[in-house]
Amino acid sequence: MNPSIAVNHLYCGWGDRSILEDVSFSIEKGEVVTILGGSGCGKSTLLKHLIGLYPPRSGSIQIVGNELVGSNYKDREAILRKIGVMYQSGALFGSMSILDNITLPLSSFSELDAIAIDTLARLKLRLVGLEEFADFFPSELSGGMQKRAAIARAMALDPQILFLDEPSAGLDPITSAELDQLIRRLAETQGVTIVVVTHELASIAAIADRAIMLDKTIKGIVAIDTPAALAQSSDRRVSSFFNAQRPLRVEG
Repeated sequence: MNPSIAVNHLYCGWGDRSILEDVSFSIEKGEVVTILGGSGCGKSTLLKHLIGLYPPRSGSIQIVGNELVGSNYKDREAILRKIGVMYQSGALFGSMSILDNITLPLSSFSELDAIAIDTLARLKLRLVGLEEFADFFPSELSGGMQKRAAIARAMALDPQILFLDEPSAGLDPITSAELDQLIRRLAETQGVTIVVVTHELASIAAIADRAIMLDKTIKGIVAIDTPAALAQSSDRRVSSFFNAQRPLRVEG
């Protein structure tokens, strides 16, 4: 069986600046994997390449066994239909209700009738605990609820892979922990592979099966392992990151 994501010898950069060099890793179906590292290490750059926003300088990105790099328009569209993305800000349309935000991709990219679209959108809201807020606008929801709505929209088309960009950014610890629980539940009940870009140690410990740590100086991966193993790493680059915030008890 093909992994959900397979990256091989990936090189990324802008202009004369090289950001990532010779990056290789794979993510298996159903895993929750976090991408982490210090400022400027290339987390956002890697994410943008994984979701097809930018082409790499060289290398391979396979999504569920299909090559994204160099694919033609038709194949590329089919590949990108396999993924869903929640951006850091949520990126909900402020002039549309939460329900309409979720029906939009369904009406745009599926052949379902209006009744089926409405039913499916409400099911997605129920999945994230927002079924009672379908008619609310984003401005009427708390930050955590907006993030949940954005996740529901990202899952509207039943993607095989879900990418979450800093889902806990701007949230208080309690709301962040509740969102972490939702992410784990989605992985376990929906069978979706989840890739999370984050620097929050508590979230990494709570949700990740494995973590990919990038390092700015080597322009690549410094470690891939479980959060528990990384927290005990003898590599100073890894241990300094895990001890940069208040001490965290990682179980595993």
